[in-house]
Amino acid sequence: MTRSIIFDVDGVLVHGYHARPDGKTWEEEFLIDLGIDPVRFRDEFIYDIFIKKVVVGQTALVDALDRRLSSFGYKGSTIAFAQHWVARNSQPNEDLLEDIRRLKATKDIKLYLATNQDHMRAQWLWQTLGLGDLFDDMFYSARARAMKPMDAFFKFAAARMGPQTEIPLFFDDTQKVVEGARNFGWESVLFTSNNDFRLHPWIKDRL
Repeated sequence: MTRSIIFDVDGVLVHGYHARPDGKTWEEEFLIDLGIDPVRFRDEFIYDIFIKKVVVGQTALVDALDRRLSSFGYKGSTIAFAQHWVARNSQPNEDLLEDIRRLKATKDIKLYLATNQDHMRAQWLWQTLGLGDLFDDMFYSARARAMKPMDAFFKFAAARMGPQTEIPLFFDDTQKVVEGARNFGWESVLFTSNNDFRLHPWIKDRL
């Protein structure tokens, strides 16, 4: 019997800005260094074209940046900006990844990623960060054309995992996403620390 274990990326497998105790984000510092107002960028790019079009796969990140960056006074390379963007403060949660590697050695699991990402950062996570060396597939919002916690996202992931002999086990750091996955029929755990994974009854017996 094989069980599917599914992980969110940012805030679970990757520390990112979630790990900043001072409450600041990498994006704010990066944008200020470039002379871009981070509040305007958030309101006019992130909450607009990025969320509405890029993260759900309707527009490529570089195309969206090409359209909008000049309005913020940015005169540099869009590609260079995008490269920094996709790699933003992506510090792997090495302790958790090592636990997952040990779990994988038990041979009775399939490992998946479920994350809200655009195509460019998803490829960066899979190839450059190396998550593709450990996980079997990545279900992400631009590929699914739907974001977590939308039902369409979980349907997309379920269709690609195929029939399951046991309920999938999912770890995510966002309560709404956990609830959405739980309503879809997955066993879902709110991830606040590595112990939420290590001490899960099904997991700890196999580590």
